[in-house]
Amino acid sequence: NNRNFATKLWNAARFVEFNGAKRVEGFDPKSAKEVLNRWIAHEAQKAAAEITQAIETYAFSDAAGAAYRFVWNVYCDWYLEFSKPVLTGPDGAAKDETRATAAWVLDEILKLLHPFMPFVTEELWAVTAEQGPQRAALLALSDWPKLEGLTDDKAEAEIGWVIDLITAIRSIRAGM
Repeated sequence: NNRNFATKLWNAARFVEFNGAKRVEGFDPKSAKEVLNRWIAHEAQKAAAEITQAIETYAFSDAAGAAYRFVWNVYCDWYLEFSKPVLTGPDGAAKDETRATAAWVLDEILKLLHPFMPFVTEELWAVTAEQGPQRAALLALSDWPKLEGLTDDKAEAEIGWVIDLITAIRSIRAGM
């Protein structure tokens, strides 16, 4: 349901902000060293390509579905959950990188969701602008994501293995 999705997105933005994640001037996800951050950048690139391709072929339902899956299942259910120990752990390079990555991905999410939920995303764009470098423009006037060079099959395999294991354990537990 759309209200639940908007609430999930809003709560994810609040979680990111609460844990000190803010946009970093000139942050380049290609420079990420942590496997988890390389993985989410890889997934963001895949989602952006899928959403863009669906919009360009007027398959709006497919585009919305891809955006929903990326935000709910990948970013919220896996990335933010896996990042909690780092975000609540001791300060250091991994924490700084994870904060910057979480904020960067949230920005890309807002851009990708804007055609489908312009009012919520524009409001979150303004709210998240309070931390970090000043925004150049309204979300409606910002560039569409062109994510390239973020493919990381090694990170996808490492995190994918963990996700598959957890999913299998949950499935077995549910069956008992």
